[in-house]
Amino acid sequence: MSLLAVGLSHRTAPVALLERVSATGETLVKLLHDIVRDEHVSEAMIVSTCNRVEVYAEVDRFHGGVSAVAGLLGAHSGVPQEQLTRHLYVHYEDRVVEHLFAVACGLDSMVVGEGQILGQVRRSLRLAQDEGTAGSILNELAQQALRVGKRAHTETGIDRAGASLVGVGLTLAERVLGPIQGRRALVVGAGSMSALSTATLARAGVTDIVVANRTLERAERLAQSVGGRAVELAEVGRELAAADLVISCTGAGSVVIDTEMVARAARSEPLFLLDLALPHDVDPGVRTLPGVTLVDLESMQQSGLGGEGAGGEVSEGVAAVRSIVAAEVCEYLRAERAAKVTPTVVALRAKAADVVEAELGRLVTRVPEIDERVRGEITQTVRRVVDKLLHEPTVRVKRLAASPAGDHYAEALRELFDLNPKVPEAVTRADVAEVETDLTGLAGEEDA
Repeated sequence: MSLLAVGLSHRTAPVALLERVSATGETLVKLLHDIVRDEHVSEAMIVSTCNRVEVYAEVDRFHGGVSAVAGLLGAHSGVPQEQLTRHLYVHYEDRVVEHLFAVACGLDSMVVGEGQILGQVRRSLRLAQDEGTAGSILNELAQQALRVGKRAHTETGIDRAGASLVGVGLTLAERVLGPIQGRRALVVGAGSMSALSTATLARAGVTDIVVANRTLERAERLAQSVGGRAVELAEVGRELAAADLVISCTGAGSVVIDTEMVARAARSEPLFLLDLALPHDVDPGVRTLPGVTLVDLESMQQSGLGGEGAGGEVSEGVAAVRSIVAAEVCEYLRAERAAKVTPTVVALRAKAADVVEAELGRLVTRVPEIDERVRGEITQTVRRVVDKLLHEPTVRVKRLAASPAGDHYAEALRELFDLNPKVPEAVTRADVAEVETDLTGLAGEEDA
């Protein structure tokens, strides 16, 4: 089985196409299960955010896996396969590890270094776990990616270098409105991005914040956290008349603020709308209205905001994170390669133990008069001789297996000692732990 990643992002596809391919709620769950039902796929996890849709999978064949995942992405989104394929990227084996680690660190985000991606990867893993589509391979990979992402944000200046999408949006808002302190803001939605928006507005000095949401209770909780006011989603039209700044991210899947609604607000002051939803919350047609400015993910993408070329601090933070990712990828792959040879080592030692027991049994049959003390000494001596003979090749093969193409050494061991390739797959964790302990003990004795 091998790791595979198939996806598209703001780097390879226009936002309009990302909108069509993105999956949420029951649609996302159904896509997950459809992918793992394919004969070539054993595990799957989907990272679907405002600027990427990526499927991570454990597959038995490269071409079969790519065909299955790409076909299902097209079928679920309704995007013709030829059109979708032009924007897809594919990573395999080691490249999957490198890509997911980079994604978790924010290196591949529209705004470099944004921290929201960590939560998004965590939610993607949790959904795959809850739905039973993530097994041991993807669990381990995603958990390591989350750890690497957290390390990158803790040890480097990537957080300062790359502002969040909300921060970039507010910078653009000030270009239109001037200082936003004392302005009135309307936040539409009460999810994680809306919570980030509300907190960012409060830190920026906006004291008059209204939160609108379909579930009033959630809006009230969010509004109370910043001393604001909550209204139902149906009240958005009325609130637009008094707002200077609107941030919308509902995940509704359809337009929440249309052109007619904004036109009815009949304002004399400029209005700035920041649409962070995918698909759009705000009708792009509002741009035709006088005094109205709309910034959405598509316009951010086209302007290249938050990219790696945004200044020396960004470049320095990116370089530091790339070094962390490179080191962590090497360590992850080394550990994975070393782990793969352990079952073969266990099988070899099990076969040696069987040979020892069989020969000791023959000795007892041929020389039954040996007393218990002598028999015990012989038994211990034979076992220690075998252990010492196996120690060097087994320790060495584990060390060599950590290098690229290391699986060839395990294959050579199986061939030389005529080991059944199926036996290592049946080894229990207890057997593996016992061998690891034995090898460590022997290494200590050799050093002594």
